[in-house]
Amino acid sequence: MKYTLNILCIGAGYVGGPTMAVIADKCEDVKVTIVDINESRIAAWNSQSLPIYEPGLDEIVFRRRGKNLFFSTEIDKGIKEADIIFVSVNTPTKMFGLGAGRAADLQFWEKTARRILQVAESGKIIVEKSTLPVRTAEAMDTILNGNEKGLHFEVLSNPEFLAEGTAVKDLLNPDRVLIGSKETPEGVKARKTLASVYARWVAESRILETNVWSSELSKLTANAFLAQRISSINAISALCERTGADVTEVSHAIGMDSRIGSKFLNASIGFGGSCFKKDILHLAYLSEHYGLPEVAAYWEQVVQMNEWQQSRFISRIVEAMFNTIVDKKIAVLGFAFKADTGDTRESPAIAIVRGLVGEGAKVIVSDPKAIENAKIEIPDIASKIEFEIDPYKAAQNAHAVVILTEWKQYKELDYKRIYASMEKPAYIFDGRNILDSKSLSELGFRAFSIGRV
Repeated sequence: MKYTLNILCIGAGYVGGPTMAVIADKCEDVKVTIVDINESRIAAWNSQSLPIYEPGLDEIVFRRRGKNLFFSTEIDKGIKEADIIFVSVNTPTKMFGLGAGRAADLQFWEKTARRILQVAESGKIIVEKSTLPVRTAEAMDTILNGNEKGLHFEVLSNPEFLAEGTAVKDLLNPDRVLIGSKETPEGVKARKTLASVYARWVAESRILETNVWSSELSKLTANAFLAQRISSINAISALCERTGADVTEVSHAIGMDSRIGSKFLNASIGFGGSCFKKDILHLAYLSEHYGLPEVAAYWEQVVQMNEWQQSRFISRIVEAMFNTIVDKKIAVLGFAFKADTGDTRESPAIAIVRGLVGEGAKVIVSDPKAIENAKIEIPDIASKIEFEIDPYKAAQNAHAVVILTEWKQYKELDYKRIYASMEKPAYIFDGRNILDSKSLSELGFRAFSIGRV
């Protein structure tokens, strides 16, 4: 088949995989290839068991794979053939050197840029898909266009605004698609080319075109604002517990204000995932770099509040159970950072499970999708923890059940059966406020939730 456009994505992770699958599904005349140096990951994408779980993703991949959607480790071949290259490599928080613990580690991004330059035989449109600090596109442009081959590259910023667990839905019906470029004739032309791909299924009014710096900063700011809402309601949840207020009622009341809205106002053990903490720290580092320490301190407090909420939850468990959980069996239901994903990166469960083990508890972890990833997150204490996919088996003979992920199936469990199988007094700590504490208490549980007495 003769394709009208050849798109390459470097990086077969949580962003690249779903994004490219949807583009392939909506643009059957476009060849979409996803490459990665991780051979086992590519093998998984080519199998019947995909490396990531997202509702609806399997059907799309199986429908387009081998037709106009391909997964490969042949990076150089992909670079040579591509018209547009999406760069979706990992940009973790830097753990050493200048800016350690706050700045973005751009080594993988820079290596990718240099490899593109080394291999390319013609000019390309390069699309930043990874979340990157402001003015990273300028650095990429400097690397790519400082070549002696006479090749020209246009670098665009096209940040993702996906929520894990709803990534496919977010891609099919996005709030907006943001594309930033240089305000030159060549930059605008490249921007229009990428916009025409999304326009196959996204309304023109939802495709926003900006300068490249605004696009980069918008991604960091969006995540920071969402995380700030979570930390804000969690701060209020602590006050609710002291005063007798109910945080769900407070949240509902303020959420009805059209100026505020109801989303991201659910009190819980806090936010997780690969983006929020990392992007806030990047934003703080950027603010400090440009001489704005007060702005940096403001955003860092959002992260500190999130971590405090987790330590506060651990303290509440210990205090409720007579100030000791030594040798007490605690069943943790949920390790993924949110429901409908197997992703455990920066999950609140990591700190909470570590805290429970540190207090001497016998912890058993259950999760329908994230058990193997959980073992990777806590390798140093994994041998001290039991793992059991069946929540009923996990809760058997437990002194307490602790809910850390808002999986739908946890709302539907037979808690009368669970209570009967547990040691007494039987405790349940709902870290996601998904259960009816009153009903649990009537069953005999000593039930605790977030932001309620």
